[in-house]
Amino acid sequence: MPGPVTRDGGELDGFRIGYLPPDVGDLVSDFASEWEDVTFATRVWERQVEDGHRVDLRVHVLRGDRLGTLAELRDFLAEYHERDPADWALSEFQHVEGPGMIGAFDAFWLAAPGAAVNVLTDPEGLTAGSLPAVAQEITATALARDRERTPSTARGVSSSGGRPDAGP
Repeated sequence: MPGPVTRDGGELDGFRIGYLPPDVGDLVSDFASEWEDVTFATRVWERQVEDGHRVDLRVHVLRGDRLGTLAELRDFLAEYHERDPADWALSEFQHVEGPGMIGAFDAFWLAAPGAAVNVLTDPEGLTAGSLPAVAQEITATALARDRERTPSTARGVSSSGGRPDAGP
């Protein structure tokens, strides 16, 4: 008898999204943007609901020189997501790619100086425990490891401008 079928989220800017919870919506969109000298490659999974659409899961790959340490990444994300750092309940966690922080509905880690991943889930849409499972299965591909050795200004990253989201 075959085991359960699992979905993955494909590749996003050099990172493999190796697991998606079964209750993540099937509508997928990708965005590219830049904010405060940090580029974002974003993938969003959503579902149609009675009132429109609800985002179940977002994955951001962030690249920028100002993301040199976990503390700098946390400060940047607090500003970007409009969070009060004093009220943002996070715990340290060790991702295979590097040090990270995790809360009830979001996780982030520094894959290398200048390269980070941020995962956000909908508190009403996904099964409890989905966030750590998704986060731990996002890993850099060989392409991403090569990019991390190349300064961001040399990569010719383009931007569509604007922020695809600002809230949690």
